[in-house]
Amino acid sequence: LSVNAKLHKAPDRWYLALLGFAEHFRTSSPPKIRLCVHCLQAVFQFKPPQRIEARTHLQLGSVLYHHTKNSELARSHLEKAWYISQQLPQFEDVKFEAASILSELFCQQNLVDSAKPLLRKAIQISQQTPYWHCRLLFQLAQLHTLEKDLVSACDLLGVGAEYARVVGSEYTRALFLLSKGMLLLMERKLGEVHPLLTLCGTIVENWQGNPIQKESLRVFFLVLQVTHYLDAGQVKSVKPCLKQLQQCIQTISTLQDDEILPTNPADLFHWLPKEHMCVLVYLVTVMHSMQAGYLEKAQKYTDKALMQLEKLKMLDCSPILSTFQVILLEHIIMCRLVTGHKATALQEISQVCQLCQQSPRLFTNHAAQLHTLLGLYCISVNCMDNAEAQFTTALQLTTHQELWTYIVTNLASVYIREGNRHQELYNLLERINPDHNFPVRRFLRETLKMSNAEDLNRLTACSLVLLGHIFYVLGNHRESNNMVVPAMQLASKIPDMSVQLWSSALLKDLNKALGNGMDAHEAAQMHQNFSQQLLQDHIAACSLPEHNLISWTDGPPPVQIQAQNGPTTSLASLL
Repeated sequence: LSVNAKLHKAPDRWYLALLGFAEHFRTSSPPKIRLCVHCLQAVFQFKPPQRIEARTHLQLGSVLYHHTKNSELARSHLEKAWYISQQLPQFEDVKFEAASILSELFCQQNLVDSAKPLLRKAIQISQQTPYWHCRLLFQLAQLHTLEKDLVSACDLLGVGAEYARVVGSEYTRALFLLSKGMLLLMERKLGEVHPLLTLCGTIVENWQGNPIQKESLRVFFLVLQVTHYLDAGQVKSVKPCLKQLQQCIQTISTLQDDEILPTNPADLFHWLPKEHMCVLVYLVTVMHSMQAGYLEKAQKYTDKALMQLEKLKMLDCSPILSTFQVILLEHIIMCRLVTGHKATALQEISQVCQLCQQSPRLFTNHAAQLHTLLGLYCISVNCMDNAEAQFTTALQLTTHQELWTYIVTNLASVYIREGNRHQELYNLLERINPDHNFPVRRFLRETLKMSNAEDLNRLTACSLVLLGHIFYVLGNHRESNNMVVPAMQLASKIPDMSVQLWSSALLKDLNKALGNGMDAHEAAQMHQNFSQQLLQDHIAACSLPEHNLISWTDGPPPVQIQAQNGPTTSLASLL
């Protein structure tokens, strides 16, 4: 009793002692969370003042939320911290941190309708606390973004930008505006993107502050510019911008992270850790290489990015890393299918499935792409029924206009290859219109001109070989030869196995028709070599247990993939 009496006389001492023990247990290796929780719970035994009570509820709620699965108890403590702290003057950190973590917990429990009013209330009462006001605005904007309500998210980011300007934080103003620019790009509101990016460019260049913060703003700005160009298919025009971005990330990697805190509390934000930015720059470089048809370069940068991701994921469980990994794999899978490595593509599709099994949100965001990739794989191994089923599933899962058009175009190619689906093909062609202001009738020569102007090598190669084929059928052998020879050269540079196979077959027939026996023999030998490579890869792919993924069209990816006995598909049309 006498000990208790002394403790009540000196609340700071016993509180600090229990807090010290709790922190010791929390930071032990491995952490002793049960003992940490016991120490914090013991604080309530001494009937502490309200400030200590509210802070302890916050600490308990935070520990339980981050380190245990006891979300109900975490929620109870966080709600008490939020309720008590609102009655106390000048208690911002506890008040707003409780609101922030509690709304995260609500989202985790799919109680978004509880998170929104909580964040709105916290935003309303935090206007005199710049750091928390900005942080809570970012948090609510992110919540709206996850719900695909990009209009509300953009509005909030606009409010944040204006608030940051008023409190004299040009740095955080730029972060809000760049975030808004990113969402406008996602919404395809290109008319609003241009002036916004121009404003952002001026703010970023004029801002004089921490060099790492300045360079990270430049990376954010340049990533948006590069993706904007790539969205428009302008892979040649984007090169200076991409080069700037690559130089920028090199500069960041040489800068030391000084621990000097900004004088303006509204500046206490950063966009991404520099290690994450580095992976992102690799990713946009891969996107550029893929579009330009530099597939070996795409492979090289993907390997570097995936190696870095593996290292980061050992220390960092940030969900953005898995997103980067899935997008990189999606690109390299397309690369493999083009270069005639179907077996590897299939194993990488299986990797995407595994990553999506670990994260429902990742699966929701990438299910359509995953089924599209499986559809492309099915075409490459001539499983046309499965390809149709995969593309049909993908169409049901996407609202993204460009992806929708891409899927429908590939589905049309399935109907063409099947040969007896004319009515379905015509119905589909009526629906394909990538841009409402663009005429549906598109001409190959126009395609060739556009793709050549922007260095879209694969599109150029495909257009050339198709034109060559048309001229060959029309009996215009010289003109056909003028198309097929550069098509073969481009396809070899990429390398695109399908176009090489097609071109070598055409060259064989052309040279025969022109009486060039030696050249015809050489083309026939090339065609034979490509056929053999594709045939061996076809057999290897269809023999893998992962080949059974072609039958999956419903629900989450299958956990177990059963092996099967040898290939079950026809090779005739492949050759």
